[in-house]
Amino acid sequence: MEQSPNFKILVVGYGSIGQRHTRVLQELGYPVAIVSRHSRNYSPCYPNLEEALLDWNPDYVVIANRTNEHYRSLAILAEKQFKGRVLIEKPLFAKYIDVPQHQFAHVAVAYNLRFHPLLQQLKSIITNSPKVISVHIYTGSYLPNWRSTTDYRQSYSALTEQGGGVLRDLSHELDYVQWIFGDWKRLTAIGGKFSDLAITSDDVYSILMETEKAFLVSIHMNYLDKIPRREIIVNVSDQTIQVDLINNSITIDGHKNVINHNRDATYIAEHQAMIVGHRSILCTLKEASQTLETIEMAEKAATLNTWIQQ
Repeated sequence: MEQSPNFKILVVGYGSIGQRHTRVLQELGYPVAIVSRHSRNYSPCYPNLEEALLDWNPDYVVIANRTNEHYRSLAILAEKQFKGRVLIEKPLFAKYIDVPQHQFAHVAVAYNLRFHPLLQQLKSIITNSPKVISVHIYTGSYLPNWRSTTDYRQSYSALTEQGGGVLRDLSHELDYVQWIFGDWKRLTAIGGKFSDLAITSDDVYSILMETEKAFLVSIHMNYLDKIPRREIIVNVSDQTIQVDLINNSITIDGHKNVINHNRDATYIAEHQAMIVGHRSILCTLKEASQTLETIEMAEKAATLNTWIQQ
């Protein structure tokens, strides 16, 4: 790794995910500055991206502000002819829009669960399986418990206009489904704001789809589970695989294996891939745009109560 005080990193946004990126990168030994209008306890801290680019002159920029602010941050980097590396927190944008023309050395989207060893093991199994019959994915956790120092009603997750909602917040599932099981061919969905949470964004969604490698994929996501769950059940022609991403276990035909996995590990691996250049696992702009299209087609299917063909 280019572990040197001469390799400087800038994190744009200092909410919970921005703080995690900053801490992880500092622990890896890199000098990190932030862009934040509100943080006064971190140095160096810049009030805007333009000033940070001019003064800090970073080699690598992590865009970790609110989803509806991602495009403007990218546009500023492009306008200022930034030539370094750029990692954009997921989802890419709140709605699909073409990425600005740029001169970045490399750009990727932070679907860090691709670096989870259990998902990598599952992908390896599926790659070598002749037939995937069904995939059932369930992810849910209670939004008011997400950020202990923040009123959930004020978080971007709670606000549609800031790019919140389960379809976008939990779009890891939509990314890794297509990464492992191939692009969807048709889908339908039901979802929206169903609970009594004081939010304007969608809090429950269920999607049913057919993909290139799987006859049937069901994905359920919500902001409601008081006991967090993130689980996958896959039936292939000769095996049943269960993956539990909360308890870090994989069970194949009843034989369970628990791994020792630190939550920071996927973020570390993601940043190492960006910095060192081993980028085959990283989510590309094209793939992230396809995930945004999947989100918008799920919303359309739910609104029209219909199937959408790819």
